[in-house]
Amino acid sequence: MLRADAIPDLAERLARFGMHINHVPSGDGIPGSWWGAPEAGMIGDGLYVREDTPLHSALHEACHYICMTEDRRRTLHTDAGGDDAEESAVCYLQIRIADQLSGVGAERLCRDMDAWGYSFRLGSACDWYLHDAEDARLLLLDWGILTPDGQPTWRCRR
Repeated sequence: MLRADAIPDLAERLARFGMHINHVPSGDGIPGSWWGAPEAGMIGDGLYVREDTPLHSALHEACHYICMTEDRRRTLHTDAGGDDAEESAVCYLQIRIADQLSGVGAERLCRDMDAWGYSFRLGSACDWYLHDAEDARLLLLDWGILTPDGQPTWRCRR
């Protein structure tokens, strides 16, 4: 879940991409959520979360925003769209950003992704990330989202 003490750290990171977090009261529906509550929602540059929103969900939706084209960002409402290659890039990036969040890290996020039901050829998010995600990493490099050493540039897709 999205711990209250993790929200400022996440909000600071997402602000670097021009995004902001909108807190939704407990029990309310989440605007812009593709899967429905408690999963995160996206409308424009706003990420919508509740206290019970899974961290992987918040990061996944935020990474869709970061990885999509500017035209799609301008009209974003609920459905991020994109193709399989972009979806892989989104998954890779959410793991890289999780590694930047205090108390989270790549391993925890991969476990959360597996528990939710993400599906990868090698059977787990961690195995995919470590051994089968070179195409996603290269795409993020090409888009200017990651540096050659795998660090976020804190810029959206160019």
